[in-house]
Amino acid sequence: MKKDLHPKNYRFVIFKDMSNGTTFLSRSTANSNETVKHDDGNEYPVIKLEISNTSHPFYTGKNLLVDTAGRIDKFKKRYEKKAGL
Repeated sequence: MKKDLHPKNYRFVIFKDMSNGTTFLSRSTANSNETVKHDDGNEYPVIKLEISNTSHPFYTGKNLLVDTAGRIDKFKKRYEKKAGL
């Protein structure tokens, strides 16, 4: 194994799911300019997440479909035409 491959600057950070506001404390090397106070009274850097295990459909059991720019409709129309041939 290579020497000094892994970073040495791990620190505690708070990850915040922006879709539902859930936060959790973990360790990371990611940079952040923002800080937030945690339940233990200490202030930690915050990393904002778009989705986490508390909001992801696989973990929640809710089948939510995010359609970006009508891609699903385009897909369905394309294959409806081929199925009709």
